Amino acid sequence: MKISIEQIAREQEEEIIIRCHEEDDEIQGIVHRLQTDSLVLLGYQNERVHRIRLRDIYYFEAVDGKVFIYCRSSVYEVKQKLYELEALCSRLSCFRASKSTVLNIAKIDMVRPTISGRFEAVLDNGERVVISRQYVPVLKNMLGL
Repeated sequence: MKISIEQIAREQEEEIIIRCHEEDDEIQGIVHRLQTDSLVLLGYQNERVHRIRLRDIYYFEAVDGKVFIYCRSSVYEVKQKLYELEALCSRLSCFRASKSTVLNIAKIDMVRPTISGRFEAVLDNGERVVISRQYVPVLKNMLGL
């Protein structure tokens, strides 16, 4: 694979072009990494504002009218509504897992069915998230099951 970098004038918009024989899993993975690295959200914690990359986010959860970002070991409040975050991140690696949760599929370590048609996702930090039965088909589709 040949990689080329061309410097352009500041007035021009930066652009990444991928030339390939076919769009396979490797190419889709490269595109996905480029997209998730560029998305940054602002999280608030202890009167401080933090820049958080999507790749560091495990899930979003709405609790008592507030929305929180859950990372490996930290929790931040965000100003956006859950449906706004879902729309922003759905084309990347996130999906609605329940009425109050949007989950980053890239952080799922294992999935297993539970009672009543629901699934439980075990994340790579050991945390468990329940996926409502209404959203299980979306998860299966994203995982290719």
